[in-house]
Amino acid sequence: MSTGTHRVAILVYDGVKLLDVAGPAEVLGEANLLGADYRIALVSTTGADVVSSIGMRVAVDGSAATAPDPDTFLVPGGDVHPRTPVPRDLADAARDLAARAGRVASVCSGAFVLAATGLLDGKRATTHWKIAGELATRYPKARVEPDALYVRDGTTYTSAGVTAGIDLALALVEEDHGPDVSREVARSLVVYLHRAGGQSQFSAPSRGPPPRSPALRRVVDLVTADPAGTYSLAELAGHLNVSTRHLTIGAVGRGPGSSLAPAVAPVQYPWGRRLGSNCWTFLARSDPSTATPYRLRTYRIAAAMHATGS
Repeated sequence: MSTGTHRVAILVYDGVKLLDVAGPAEVLGEANLLGADYRIALVSTTGADVVSSIGMRVAVDGSAATAPDPDTFLVPGGDVHPRTPVPRDLADAARDLAARAGRVASVCSGAFVLAATGLLDGKRATTHWKIAGELATRYPKARVEPDALYVRDGTTYTSAGVTAGIDLALALVEEDHGPDVSREVARSLVVYLHRAGGQSQFSAPSRGPPPRSPALRRVVDLVTADPAGTYSLAELAGHLNVSTRHLTIGAVGRGPGSSLAPAVAPVQYPWGRRLGSNCWTFLARSDPSTATPYRLRTYRIAAAMHATGS
């Protein structure tokens, strides 16, 4: 684990997204309150201040060329990429800082800047899901993983859009100072303790149809809180203190015996999927004579992983 001063250079440019800069910087700054010593410098190609994607001016500490050799070099994203090609001066500045850095990272479309320098050639990388296809098309030598929160390949790190930069920064803090510090930083910032890099960019509830009633919303919330659980229609109705008839008619909008599976399966499925084909969450048909045509089940290992936050 790192014990000394750790210099971080963040390369900003006109059109940079503020949260891509501030999110990781806040994580590192919070770690400093717990004993870390990250020295953050914002740099631009010329040393001039830049204007963010929302029109706010971002003051910089100097030019990329005059910045001290960084231990970590970070390129945030911006709406200008991939709409426009990466300017040569920005690519040159990124190449210079990367060559002098101990590790290199990007947030969101910052991956386009790294790719323009050739730094992602032959490496696994990710970016915001909306532009992952464009990254793969424009830079075919990069091995783009479109649905990862962040990816590490050697000393090169790339992350998905916006808040995924916070996940990446937490991972860097954990690498430098251990999981206890990273956990305390996350708690202080009121964010997820640690979302694994391979986790999907999409939240599980957003994969399914939106709940159409307050009762169905409560069902989805229950399953989201414990996706490894086993839920029958009767058990869910008991949680809501309603009858099964009321739940299926009021929540699902169908007759008695209707299935809640379409609403809750998208929440449970990703937990099982992460365990491999032998441990997938599955929908098993129960006795057709019962009022519950589907029952959601998961393997014990899924429950154990959920309980430990794996």
